[in-house]
Amino acid sequence: MDSKEEEYFKGRGAQLNPNNKFFGQSYVQEYIEGLDEPFLTSDSTKFIATYPKAILSKVDSPDIGFYQSLNPYQGCEHGCIYCYARNSHEYWGYSAGLDFERKILVKYNAVELLEKEFDRKGYIPEPVFMSGNTDCYQPIERKLGITRQLLNTFLTYKHPVSIISKNVLMLRDLDILAALAELGLVSVSVTINSLREEVRRKMEPRTATATARLKLIEKLAEKNIPVSLMIAPIVPGINSDEMPALIKYAADAGARWASYTIVRLNGAIANIFRDWVYKNYPAGAEKIIHGIEACHGGKLNDSKWGRRIRGDGETAEGIRQLFKIAVRKYMGQETYPVLRTDLFERPNRDMQLRLF
Repeated sequence: MDSKEEEYFKGRGAQLNPNNKFFGQSYVQEYIEGLDEPFLTSDSTKFIATYPKAILSKVDSPDIGFYQSLNPYQGCEHGCIYCYARNSHEYWGYSAGLDFERKILVKYNAVELLEKEFDRKGYIPEPVFMSGNTDCYQPIERKLGITRQLLNTFLTYKHPVSIISKNVLMLRDLDILAALAELGLVSVSVTINSLREEVRRKMEPRTATATARLKLIEKLAEKNIPVSLMIAPIVPGINSDEMPALIKYAADAGARWASYTIVRLNGAIANIFRDWVYKNYPAGAEKIIHGIEACHGGKLNDSKWGRRIRGDGETAEGIRQLFKIAVRKYMGQETYPVLRTDLFERPNRDMQLRLF
């Protein structure tokens, strides 16, 4: 086997496990001849039970478009190489690289905490964004069903919720999503950033195909569930040319509006992505890196609100114009729906007990 093949972790996005910046010391293998056997590492995914004290996170970024988010899982087995949530894994004592994909923290008390928050005296309902950090429909959800229970809680309390995902497991919950949609309480964004299978397999190794995600959009639209396309992220030199086709196919499937982000490589993600791009696109790696830098003032990341998501400069402006033209041509002027907050109600616990 070629040495390069030996170094590549198939089925994973990150190809290294960098040191957590919060750790002053870490174990590394520097001299293989000094060990009887190499460092033992596990390629399997581990699921770690957690029981946080709160489940809703306040968001104070004015360019995000939502004010509170809910993430039943921390870390994500989808393994998307660009994921900004990788950095947050370091706060839990893990690496933003392979650990992010192989050590998934499960919030087993998520439903209990959400009910407790909704029952809190003085709680004022405002839309909750699910998957603001990591995908609520990642593979382990098929077994645990925490997201489905959470959606049922939103329906019980008639509370608005928005969801973003790239996993067709969402089809399992069409019944609850349709009931929420009938009340004007839900919107869904489906993320697709390439129609080319070779790009998806490299960039998002454990996700559904673009064809399957377009089918998800179609099924959601058939149930009158407001659904949009999120093209995220655009990476100049890899998928920036696909925007018009993505918007057309999504519109044909029933997506009502679209949005996009330009990749930004903040924190530990910069080195993880750089390693990945040289291994997967060796001939074009420099051009891809420079294309990203061109969108962020010569850097791989720009944290300034407003500018960080859409980028700046000629390359970013070209992407913005291409997006506007494609949306105008294929989708028209429809925008994000305003979800209702006036229906919120707490269930009658005494009535529930009598029913049982």
